[in-house]
Amino acid sequence: MRRGLHRAREWLRIGALFAHGRELELMHRAMGFATLALVTLAPLLIVVAAADPLVRGGFASWLTDGMGLSGKSARVITDVISPPRNVIGATSVWSAVLLVVFGVSFGGSVQNAYERIWGLAAGPWHRVWRQATWLVVLTAYLYQEVATKTALHGIQRIALSTASGVLFFWWGQRFLLGGQVRWRALLPGALATVIGLAGLRAFSSLVFTPLIVTNALSYGAVGTVLVVESWLIGVGFVIYGGALFGRWFCEHHWMPSHDHGEDEPDEAETD
Repeated sequence: MRRGLHRAREWLRIGALFAHGRELELMHRAMGFATLALVTLAPLLIVVAAADPLVRGGFASWLTDGMGLSGKSARVITDVISPPRNVIGATSVWSAVLLVVFGVSFGGSVQNAYERIWGLAAGPWHRVWRQATWLVVLTAYLYQEVATKTALHGIQRIALSTASGVLFFWWGQRFLLGGQVRWRALLPGALATVIGLAGLRAFSSLVFTPLIVTNALSYGAVGTVLVVESWLIGVGFVIYGGALFGRWFCEHHWMPSHDHGEDEPDEAETD
């Protein structure tokens, strides 16, 4: 049995996957993702949600949907995070510019992680437009996830969420990497990311639902924010881990004898 397990491990090359994760410092990356998401991305999404008259609940609705919360735990999140409706009137032009700049820095951190995962050199500073475009598409992706919450149910919403998630993470890697990695090589990572996020949502619904309520009673708003931060760490781990899994799968199982690196740059992807 030991020999069989050893052969299975050698064939799967699991050790290479863990080695890549340690080299990337996956957990540290995930914690950085959570911090930047809470500090830079969340304020931008709060303004966008407050400006939208169609989706009720504001940013809290986005968050509870992503975490799979309902009932009392969802109400706790709404009470802590929902901004007042006058947030738009209180947002100056300078504040809006700062929100965009901070949001772009979040996109830059994701781009840097993807470059590290695929062993590519950091892109030049003038590719910041890619980060800004990715941020806009990310906002649109999150928006449609919440907007379809009441319009679609059951298998229809699952199918739409799965398809849109795969397309976004598939395109997002390709776009942030400047077309240096082939579409085919990026598909496993996109699929792994969406599967991981679905698993995280199920875990969050089971574990974080009661935890938010107890933390709110014990520590107040700070306890709720800590639970949200823990969930964001999980999101970062899944996003980076999914891309890392995609590269490992391509190298050792799907395209081991093919070059999955740089494509011929086309006109749409030259800077």
